[in-house]
Amino acid sequence: MFLIDSFRTVFSLILHLDSTLLEIILLSLRVSGAALVFASAAGLPLAVLLGMKRFPGRSGIVSVLNTLMGLPPVVVGLFLYLLLSRSGPLGYLGLLYTPSAMVIAQTLLSFPIVASLSHSAIVNVDPVIRQAAVSLGALPAQVAVTVVREARYGILAGVIAAFGRVMAEVGAIMIVGGNIAGHTRVMTTTIALETDKGNFELALALGIVLLGISLLINSVLHAVQRKGALQ
Repeated sequence: MFLIDSFRTVFSLILHLDSTLLEIILLSLRVSGAALVFASAAGLPLAVLLGMKRFPGRSGIVSVLNTLMGLPPVVVGLFLYLLLSRSGPLGYLGLLYTPSAMVIAQTLLSFPIVASLSHSAIVNVDPVIRQAAVSLGALPAQVAVTVVREARYGILAGVIAAFGRVMAEVGAIMIVGGNIAGHTRVMTTTIALETDKGNFELALALGIVLLGISLLINSVLHAVQRKGALQ
């Protein structure tokens, strides 16, 4: 049967580490990993600031972050395309249709998730912990470190959730990356392309790998949340 033959070919590609398959998987991990690092580097300090300080406009920023968590990827892709195209204000950088543009797109998508979920974890830390640190003479920076340490499982869960989001993303990186073979082609865009072409074997192989990565991400997320709940 066609389906059985297709799955036989799929597992052959996976078990023999087909070079094309491996190249696509590694590029996907590099792009999403880099985006997660940048999003965390920007989102975590913002989450700490919003969680530890009271200032005018704070609630508005939190509301914006919560709204951006559901930002449609194609909107991000369109916005970046207009910025990075030759006629755009940043066209001179030559970033369009490069992995760098894909990293930027995924960073914009994962940043509000990291910032918002980390902020939620920080504000849910028992106020007694903060008060105890202050009463012991801790400096503001030391108090912040103490609170972040207590919120670490919630923060880590937010980072993992953001990674899961960008690994499964297709719209934005298709627009700004162009899905160029050997250059900007990642798992999700390849699955869409190969399915349209009728090349189901490669699409299925990548789909299985992507499902495996998603399962791993969700398993780690569940373990982190469970460990945090037991603290």
